[in-house]
Amino acid sequence: MGLNSALAISGRALEVFTTGIEVAGNNISNANTPGYIRERLHLEPSLGTQKGAQIIGGGVKVNGIRQEIDKYLETRIHAATSDFSAAEEREQIYKQLEAAVNELTNGDISSGMNNFLATISDVTNQPELESIVQLAVLEGAEFAREIADLRARIDDQRTSFGVKINDLVNEANELIDIIADLNVKITTAEAGGLYFSEAGGMRTQRYEAMNRLSEIIPIRAVERETGYYDIFVGPDHLILQGETQHLETEVAIDRGAQILNVRVEGSISQLPGSAGELNGVIDGRDNIVGDFVDKLDIYSQNLIYEFNKIHSSGQGQIGFDSVTGTYGVTDTTVGLEAAGLTFTPEHGSFDVIIENKLTGIRETTTIQVDLDGINGANTTLDSLRGDLDAVSNLSATITSDGRLSLAADTNFEIYFANDDSGALAALGINTFFTGTDSTDIAVNDVVLNEPLRFAAGRGGGTADGSNALALSQFIEHPVTALGDLNLDDYYNGMISELAQNSASESAVREGFESFRNSLLTQKQQNSGVSLDEEAIKVMELQSSYQMAARFISVIEDLFTTLLSI
Repeated sequence: MGLNSALAISGRALEVFTTGIEVAGNNISNANTPGYIRERLHLEPSLGTQKGAQIIGGGVKVNGIRQEIDKYLETRIHAATSDFSAAEEREQIYKQLEAAVNELTNGDISSGMNNFLATISDVTNQPELESIVQLAVLEGAEFAREIADLRARIDDQRTSFGVKINDLVNEANELIDIIADLNVKITTAEAGGLYFSEAGGMRTQRYEAMNRLSEIIPIRAVERETGYYDIFVGPDHLILQGETQHLETEVAIDRGAQILNVRVEGSISQLPGSAGELNGVIDGRDNIVGDFVDKLDIYSQNLIYEFNKIHSSGQGQIGFDSVTGTYGVTDTTVGLEAAGLTFTPEHGSFDVIIENKLTGIRETTTIQVDLDGINGANTTLDSLRGDLDAVSNLSATITSDGRLSLAADTNFEIYFANDDSGALAALGINTFFTGTDSTDIAVNDVVLNEPLRFAAGRGGGTADGSNALALSQFIEHPVTALGDLNLDDYYNGMISELAQNSASESAVREGFESFRNSLLTQKQQNSGVSLDEEAIKVMELQSSYQMAARFISVIEDLFTTLLSI
């Protein structure tokens, strides 16, 4: 080896060791930088030169500066992060729903029902006192308002999720653009391929963007040999060979509330999978809150109908000069069971009582509601109107919107009794509640404006509280539509299921969080900066640098000796 070759080797060594110190210094300076991935200097022997029968080494050279990262581990972290983010969103939605339901406080549905039934019990004992009857009616109105207010709060909550969905979609689209832009910059910087230096800083930014994107949606990242990353969500691509697609929202109406759905630009299907913050919010909105809304509607529907069936068979202290049903049919010529009523009547009958206000004489007529399909055609609204119109001193008509309307002749009043068909309740005649579900439940204005029409009795005079007694106990009766549960048990089951599911979701979130954290710990061990390790490396490089410098000094002495000869 000539002195010139030795000098070149030592010079390259100084450059290599200087580069190594720079890499170590960069690692040390970024030890506390979130998401930073440790870089490593890769070295290899330089090609030697042949001198005669010998090949003499050419020293050391830098093969590249590359990040220390387990790319398979990164894909697992993406999946674990998506699962955790979705579970965390669902957990928060459960907590928000529990707060909205506000159970175990003075303003909850259970307390409202108990207060309402307590005032009806008071009517049972003193049905002749208008003040007590009025209190029961007002308490019923308050109870109905509490249900409607709860539904309104839940609907507002479901609609408000749209703000978060919009924010997440906008953030995801920004991240997609950042990743696509970094793809171009990285592939340009790394045009030499994987055996040369990687664009460490830009790669770190891209990994951070992908990690955040994986929190929002369940992505699948595939790296090409060029260092370019394709990003997929389900079967759809977000970034593919330079082509970029974004997320977009679309407005929809679900359960009466305006909501936002998400899909990949150009796709006809909604965002796939169940992981990620976006899916967590959508799943929580539709399946957690939405499921509770469905159950609240079922509770409200059966509350309205079961209470009204008892009320419509009773009598208040004053009758009706005229009364119009609150529910209409869509077709007056088909059987009532298929006419489009909110509540479906059954085969049976009810009594219409016409009282002469001057003499107090009552005439009772039994109206058949034929819905068994055996003896001819079933009762339609048209045929029912005809039967009622045939009753003395009573006229029956059908309004333009399909509601039954009854009117007594002058000096006569209308009362009802013994309805085992549910037809009066289904048509909204002599009912206490109006509405179809939790969105519009309310007390009938007819009773609200004239509380003495509250059906406390069954024809036994002002002191008759027999129907009020039945109304105060209605919640204890099994309901076929509720799987033979009574209303109280059904509602308690709703609240219990909500609490159990909330606790279960918290446990799921903790499990996903623990798994994700274990993967992040592995990543930190593999890709994180150890200050002790870097300090040792700096000392090793410093020692090597000193030896290379000493070697140059020796060569300089040799050159001096040579020149002095």
